[in-house]
Amino acid sequence: MFNDKTDLLTAENSAITDLLTAENSAIILIDHQPQMIFGVQSADRQTIINNTVGLAKTGKVFNVPTILTTVAAESFSGPIHPQIQEVFPDQVPIDRTTMNSWEDENLVQAVKKTGRKKLVMAALWTEVCLAFPVIGAIKDGYEVYIVTDASGGTTTEAHNMAVQRMIQAGAIPVTWVSVMLEYQRDWARQETYDAVMSIAKEHTGAYGAGIVYAQTMFGGHEGGSQN
Repeated sequence: MFNDKTDLLTAENSAITDLLTAENSAIILIDHQPQMIFGVQSADRQTIINNTVGLAKTGKVFNVPTILTTVAAESFSGPIHPQIQEVFPDQVPIDRTTMNSWEDENLVQAVKKTGRKKLVMAALWTEVCLAFPVIGAIKDGYEVYIVTDASGGTTTEAHNMAVQRMIQAGAIPVTWVSVMLEYQRDWARQETYDAVMSIAKEHTGAYGAGIVYAQTMFGGHEGGSQN
């Protein structure tokens, strides 16, 4: 039992400062579809796709519940990017008509089914398909992490203003690599080490090239002995 309001606030702040783990979080990828990416101007489109696939692979490697959702897939926006679908070949994305996925009962029920209170969310577009459900989820008591580099807006200003709006509402901004490394946490964690290195080599550009170089030239290994 909490003795007073101060104890309650302390407990709430402690929960917020807990790092993300595969056991306390779920990932939601919203509307990464052709028609949506056509309208993105805030960042390089291929980079956003690359980052989103890296995030999807991270969810799979760490067995984090990952929810895929689309809007008007058959009538307007097209299917989820095939690179994402390939990561979860047997998962059928939750298709919706509402711009705000938090107003779709199927999506909300899928989130509740995970039993997780920390939600890692990325979407196209930032100012609509990310901002609206993020604000709704926060209002309903979830702790939301917005993956800014796996999301994109119709303009740089639209993306940036949406990020500010979500932060003011209580969202926590992150990048996809920070999520992956927060899950890994320790390079000596061998059960996921090779898979994380594989994702890094495929999706982190220059850092990935550095991993290839280190491994090829002198057998570099992040979890090696310090002696």
